[in-house]
Amino acid sequence: MNTMAVESSSGAAAVPEADRIRATEKATRHILKQMESDPAAIGFRLEVKRTGCSGWMYVVDLVREARDDDLIFHAGEGLNIYVDEKSFSFVHGTEIDFVSEGLTRQLVFNNPNVTAECGCGESFSID
Repeated sequence: MNTMAVESSSGAAAVPEADRIRATEKATRHILKQMESDPAAIGFRLEVKRTGCSGWMYVVDLVREARDDDLIFHAGEGLNIYVDEKSFSFVHGTEIDFVSEGLTRQLVFNNPNVTAECGCGESFSID
């Protein structure tokens, strides 16, 4: 699924198609289902924080209010993905997927910028 549009909290943003944040249909359905449990949710936030064995960790949450530095990616089916400008430098071009393997069900971030991941899969590094 391709991201159709992108904007920033302060107006339109010029982000090349290849750098936009995308979500697969499975991920979109999963996130929208999570949003149903919170009537105040207006979208899904993807950000990174310094932590873990390899340096960076994905942090996700439901969005209740946009931040001034947010880029907003319209992933279709009414899903908006919010990424602050600092995090965007680490996650540009990422595709969010939802994977079921055995008893494990999780969001997976296919991030083309990652150069290494820790053994436990909780953190990553970017050169």
